[in-house]
Amino acid sequence: MSPGVVDFLFRQLVAGRPAEDVQWEREGVSLAAQPEGAELARRLAETDLEALTPVELFHYVRAAQRLADWAEGLRQAAVARYCGTP
Repeated sequence: MSPGVVDFLFRQLVAGRPAEDVQWEREGVSLAAQPEGAELARRLAETDLEALTPVELFHYVRAAQRLADWAEGLRQAAVARYCGTP
C-alpha cells in the first residue's frame, strides 16, 4: 500500500469513519455508474492510482475493463463496416 493510502486509512480510523472513501460517491457519478465514453476515459486517465484505497482500485479496474470492452465493440463495428463495403 502506498504511504498516501496508509495515511488515509489511519485518518479514517482516528476519526471513527469507515476505511472506504465514500466522499467521491457523494460528489458526483461514481466510476461504476459512469457511462462508457470520453468522460470515463478522462476520469481514468486523471486518476492517481497511488492514492486509491483497495476498494477504489477495484472499482477503477472494473471501469477500465468496461471502457476497454466498449472500445473493442467500436473497433469491431468499424472493421465490419470496412470489410462490408466494396
